[in-house]
Amino acid sequence: MVRYINKLSRASLFIIPFILVSCSKPDSINIFYDKDSEVLSYGAERLATHLLSGGFKVREGLAGESVSNQIVVLYDEDRPDAEIAAEGFRINRKGDSITIIGNIAKGCLFGIMDLLEQIGPTCDFNRINEKQVNPALSFRAIKFNLPWSPYRPGPASELHLETCRDLVFWESFLDMMVENRFNALTLWNTHPFPYMIRARNYPDATPFNEEELNEWRIFWNSLFRMARIRGIETYIVNWNIVVSPEFAREYGAEVHNDLSDEVIKYTRESVTQVINEYEDLTGLGVTLADWMGNWGDRKMTPTDREDWIQETFVEGMKAADRKIKFIHRAVLAGDPMEMRRVIDYADLPDRTIVEVKFNWSHGHSTPLLSLTHSNDQGTIMREFWDPEPENYFIAWMIRNEDFFVLRWGDPEFIREHIQTNHHDYVDGYFVGSEGYIPAMDYSHFDDHPHKTWQYAFEKQWLFYYLWGRLTYNPDESDEMLAMAFENRYGNIDGLKMLQAYSLASKVPQYFASFYKGTWDFTLYSEGFMSAWQIGYDDGKSPFISIEELIRHETLDSRYLSISEYCQRVNGGLLVDEESITPLELADMLQDKSTTSMNLIGELRVHGNDPALVSELDDMETWCHLGYYFADKLLAGVSLETYHLGSDPLGKDKALEYLELCVEHWKNVIRLTRDRYKPMPYVSMGYQAQKWPDFKAFHWELFLDEVKAEIEYVRNVK
Repeated sequence: MVRYINKLSRASLFIIPFILVSCSKPDSINIFYDKDSEVLSYGAERLATHLLSGGFKVREGLAGESVSNQIVVLYDEDRPDAEIAAEGFRINRKGDSITIIGNIAKGCLFGIMDLLEQIGPTCDFNRINEKQVNPALSFRAIKFNLPWSPYRPGPASELHLETCRDLVFWESFLDMMVENRFNALTLWNTHPFPYMIRARNYPDATPFNEEELNEWRIFWNSLFRMARIRGIETYIVNWNIVVSPEFAREYGAEVHNDLSDEVIKYTRESVTQVINEYEDLTGLGVTLADWMGNWGDRKMTPTDREDWIQETFVEGMKAADRKIKFIHRAVLAGDPMEMRRVIDYADLPDRTIVEVKFNWSHGHSTPLLSLTHSNDQGTIMREFWDPEPENYFIAWMIRNEDFFVLRWGDPEFIREHIQTNHHDYVDGYFVGSEGYIPAMDYSHFDDHPHKTWQYAFEKQWLFYYLWGRLTYNPDESDEMLAMAFENRYGNIDGLKMLQAYSLASKVPQYFASFYKGTWDFTLYSEGFMSAWQIGYDDGKSPFISIEELIRHETLDSRYLSISEYCQRVNGGLLVDEESITPLELADMLQDKSTTSMNLIGELRVHGNDPALVSELDDMETWCHLGYYFADKLLAGVSLETYHLGSDPLGKDKALEYLELCVEHWKNVIRLTRDRYKPMPYVSMGYQAQKWPDFKAFHWELFLDEVKAEIEYVRNVK
């Protein structure tokens, strides 16, 4: 079928009437847009394909032609509309046509995406509302760890190698990003250069022959170009100081933490060469972290680290043929003033993006900033934004190391997070994981009828939908968000579905707020485990025992730990109204889970789509995990009051609650056994060192630990 789309001349932009497609279905629709724009060409193609699937004919619109049933896309960078921000848009309707207006092509593209959502799969133009939307944040990025030269080596990374080299996967992923208003893809691994270039002065640093390297070049150029025509920026981010094993062998260096002049020269020249060879790459990012003298004999001061970045990345950028954008991670920087010095020296035309981890590796916890990863203690170093910067802005990193399997979606949390943390010096968010790559779906049984998706990110669609849409427009109504469920599943109450999701998704947030986690392996909320404990460790297994739950400190200072709460009560001390006690948290969990369960029951009656059933099963799983957490809190309080001698019946009460915990855990297994298979957990050697028998994760594998809690409490004296 032929699609007819034509470019509008600049003169005609202001004489074509603003008209909306009529309520009666026309034979054809005329689309007008600037065909010289790759971004709008992509948007027009998406629009035409959608209209064709809805039974419309898409006809060529001729410049200056005044006809009915038009969709007109307008932008004029030379004469911007003062009320529309960069990447913002306006949708007008009048008579028989629609007009989408922006100041840049990317804003118009988001307007097209909004239009597609409003008309839905049936192309019902009666649903269209006029609107104007300006983005709340200019930088809305996905953090995507690559499986080659990975930061987290092991099976959980290796199984994605083929998928992440497949451009069909990336086309689908980038389309998802556009639909959800993300505008930056950040790609992370330890040392990217040998996969991108043959360094002129260090040709043996790459392990590939010329044919293999050319395949990599085709991959990168294709990926960056696909992103560019969708209006998506691309960044390569690495960890320092790292070289390839081949470089180390051929040029007499060490793979990690080699401070030699040779490594500095190689890194600087590689930065310049990558920028020059990949013209569609938007920027580079650096990490002051693991292999920059954090341990051993090669200690580096904050000044040393920043000097190394300046000598390598900054000088390499300055020597390149074009200017690029720059991400400077605040992780382990140690001295914000030294970081400011290097950013000032870089003197880039665009503001530098300074990434700060929000609550370290567990951003889906409390929306209150409780710690960052700006130094070894994980405290908050406010000097990164005080005094307020002029040539850089803060972008919060919302790391997810807490749920890799179960679906998640809580618009209330995201809105509160943005409202609480969108200061003048903040203009962006990253979302993503270190240990979870959303490519191959390795957790779900392939032959299960519920599996109607191909890639992991497609199963987790709501996570990306809500984070992207709400960082673009946190004022987006629940009614508009709920349309996504209705467009996806047809006859379903979208608002009820969104509410059920929001309530169920509070379970991991409550857990991560109560049970303090720092780096990745210190907490895995959906598994109720900590492969690497901070604080008290019972030494039994990665599973979080009742002992550990009692003694562990909280992340959010408003929460009282079980130990602290019981000691206060035992000592006759008052608990202030602002504090959240373990008993109150248990009530919150019970209430949210029960309300969500009731909604899920109502939704099951009307929905039989296999993918919908799978989503409902995930929500119900969260609810049973919420019940489990609530009763384990109550068991912990009862046991601790027994320990303190204030309740002689506390031990018996704890046993009753733990019996309930076993039943809750069995319900989790019931809901997940037939859909999810045992899967490799994130690995970098740490868990293998500590728990050599822990090779895979599934809730069923921890049932013995859940039951063992009862025997432990029975033996308490």
